[in-house]
Amino acid sequence: MANEAAKMNGRVWPKPGTGIMPIAVVAAEQLFPKEERVVDDPLAFRMLPPGARLIVRLMRVGWLRNWIIGMSEKSDPGIWGDFLCRKRYIDDKLAAACMRIDAVVNLGAGFDTRAYRLSCISHLPVWEVDQQKNIVAKEKRLNEIFGKVPSRVRLVQIDFDTEDLAAALSSNGYLPARRTFFVWEAVSQYLTEQGVRKTFDFLAQAPAGSCLAMTYVRRDFLDGRNLYGWRTGYKRFVASKMWRFGMEPEAAPSFLGEYGWNLIEDVGYDQLARRYPALSQRGLAATHAERMVYAEKLER
Repeated sequence: MANEAAKMNGRVWPKPGTGIMPIAVVAAEQLFPKEERVVDDPLAFRMLPPGARLIVRLMRVGWLRNWIIGMSEKSDPGIWGDFLCRKRYIDDKLAAACMRIDAVVNLGAGFDTRAYRLSCISHLPVWEVDQQKNIVAKEKRLNEIFGKVPSRVRLVQIDFDTEDLAAALSSNGYLPARRTFFVWEAVSQYLTEQGVRKTFDFLAQAPAGSCLAMTYVRRDFLDGRNLYGWRTGYKRFVASKMWRFGMEPEAAPSFLGEYGWNLIEDVGYDQLARRYPALSQRGLAATHAERMVYAEKLER
């Protein structure tokens, strides 16, 4: 069985950098007892394509689950902890803000399930924005799960580098006067600086009281000055020119401030991992190469 699993792990299990990998990790997380989970997500498994579902089913066997996670961690140290930390962090921030916002916009939503599993935002309209192939695939999954896309959710296709975000959202019923919680998870590094700033030109128009949870990659990792023990990640994402934008924590307050956003918190995943004891109890680490920002919009 181990040989067959090894073959499938290389051929079927999604690699970091694919839209499937984060939700596959969350689906596998549901195999742990509830008290040991970092994220609860009953929909994650159903969002997966058949190949990834097969691997998650195999991971019901404890020793095989540990082996697959260990192999993944050997190749990409901290990757499991990273996905779980950022999911949980954004979930918690959404729960804290849900009664003082009017809408949720998930920029680069991928196969994320927050709009469908978090009861705290079940009263809010949600816009999920992503590139065409991901939106088409997600709509298919939602139709399989619910019979149709829930009426309070709008799926919006866009290329962040070249298309107008405000126009795309407006044409799908979004009103810019709404106090909005913006989720921008694991997207900025794939854009050019021009693409990131274009998105922030839109975010600058958000009304006071809006919130932003955003991840970013450290500039010194993209420059190769500090690989943070993740040489394979540097080779896969940076040397290949897949990741293009990054910044240092020292620059984050002024960068956000340019667009009227007040930085509330800027934390590394290693810091987040200490907030969720289940990670350390299972021996999972987190990378230092990516960080999480939480900000609130100021009066214009």
